[in-house]
Amino acid sequence: MANAWRKTLMYLGLVEDEDYGDYGYDDLAEEEQSSQPATSSSSRRSRTSSLSRVSDEPQPTRSAVVRAIPTPTSTVAGVHHLHPTDFNLHAQELGDKFRDGAVVIMSLEGTDPEVASRLKNFASGLVYGLRGNMKQVGGNVFLLSPAGIQVSAEEQQRFLETRGLFSQP
Repeated sequence: MANAWRKTLMYLGLVEDEDYGDYGYDDLAEEEQSSQPATSSSSRRSRTSSLSRVSDEPQPTRSAVVRAIPTPTSTVAGVHHLHPTDFNLHAQELGDKFRDGAVVIMSLEGTDPEVASRLKNFASGLVYGLRGNMKQVGGNVFLLSPAGIQVSAEEQQRFLETRGLFSQP
């Protein structure tokens, strides 16, 4: 019983193993030294002189060219209007459309306040994670645009009017 307790304490690192340093490595080092043939001083000198000759030679210089890779210009995959009523039903759709590069107009008019709050938080995290932009364009209407896409004020107004949503600053 004491042996099991001691092993547990050693495993947890609470006590040191008394046999820690006695693994027989000293014997192996002595055997390796005795098994290696003795090298003469002349062979050692020839090795060091050959090494010094290599280091004295001029090293060829390499010229490297670093070019920036152009980022692909993002294209708008369209405009998607979303009037969510349930978080579980519409959060997936919102995320998929935004991830595919579509500008999303999310109208939370008439949505339960708790669901609207969850969707605003979800959309905010989605936009942040994908480096997009989220802008409140109406009372409870939000415009989510993917990274690299700027929506002008005229376009915002046109989107809102064609969908029956009017900007209410």
